[in-house]
Amino acid sequence: MSSEQLNAAIDALLREHPPATTDPHEFFGARFDAGLAWVWVDPADGGRNEDPALQGLVEQRLTEAGAPHPGSYNPIGIGMCGPTILAHGTPEQRARYLRPLYTGAEVWSQLFSEPSAGSDVAGLATRARRDGDDWILDGQKVWTSFAHLASYGLILARTDPDVPKHNGITAFLVDMKAPGVDVRPLRQMTGAAEFNEVFFDGVRVPDSDRLGDVGAGWRVGTTTLMNERVSLGGAIATRDEPGADLLEGYRVAASRGEGNPVRRDQAVRLWIEANINYLTAVRAAAGGNRGKPGPEGSVLKLASAEFNRRAAEFQLDLLGASGTLIPDYEMRRPTLPYGSGGIPSTQTVFLRTRANTIEGGTSEVLRNILGERVLGLPGDVRVDKGVAWKDVPR
Repeated sequence: MSSEQLNAAIDALLREHPPATTDPHEFFGARFDAGLAWVWVDPADGGRNEDPALQGLVEQRLTEAGAPHPGSYNPIGIGMCGPTILAHGTPEQRARYLRPLYTGAEVWSQLFSEPSAGSDVAGLATRARRDGDDWILDGQKVWTSFAHLASYGLILARTDPDVPKHNGITAFLVDMKAPGVDVRPLRQMTGAAEFNEVFFDGVRVPDSDRLGDVGAGWRVGTTTLMNERVSLGGAIATRDEPGADLLEGYRVAASRGEGNPVRRDQAVRLWIEANINYLTAVRAAAGGNRGKPGPEGSVLKLASAEFNRRAAEFQLDLLGASGTLIPDYEMRRPTLPYGSGGIPSTQTVFLRTRANTIEGGTSEVLRNILGERVLGLPGDVRVDKGVAWKDVPR
């Protein structure tokens, strides 16, 4: 398909479903049916079997037309779970889950981290035991975004403790409303509770909702994590005028007589870094890697997380003494669409960015990944390599 034909399909979507007057969920369904969800996949899965690089054209045209973005209505589903189901799901699973996931009719969560398995996700202890045509889940997950709103979750569970940790994991699609699922809020230092801890007590999952082969969960999980890093880092490619807020913040401070050469240098350096990250994200998107995320996702996630912390600290410093005060500490649980709760205060942003270098893979883990898998440097010492999970000291 040429870009002209794709533009014609976009024109038809916008003409028949004007974003300004169409319900967002209806718009997402029409977009999926038009093959404009993920253009590189089969039509039945919301695509057109075309070059992944054309996805950038779709996003640009729809953004310019003021169309809603499905990621705002189902962030984990669009950014992480959907691409994983596309890559590893059976035809029946893709037919059942992808369209309601894309429209936001069914919100998704990702259930990987555990209290004793955060950076070392492969060390997870949640168990899945086979019982006829079902699997029975028992265990605990933590730091689960949108679990309180989710209809389904993508979970990794241990199905074989007698093999090394990476080999005994299986992935499942779990009904978050099933008996035995208990979702509890985790309150952060901002006051908000955007994360949850989730307990599974005898939760039954049919084998038809197993994603991938038994024991292949680490491969499935890696797909999800790589897409997560692309999602977290690549979000900077959608920003207008990268770094403009930093320069404006310095200008306002200078107008109060609080400008100085050191702060001016900080502002310009951060502005340069913001634009470097932006161009890196644009280049990655133009590289046609959608659907097959590569190491650029880890580069972007690492760079954006470190930048976000420094930029937030700079903005907080510009406030002076008032930066030590936070507007309130009221507990809030996020709703969808994501970001609809208004613009957070500078203090709240500062506190929230402290987590950026942890979530989605810590900066230390990402440096290991880039060093070992991209640069080919010697790997870290691993005392549990080749050891059965049940024999690893805890």
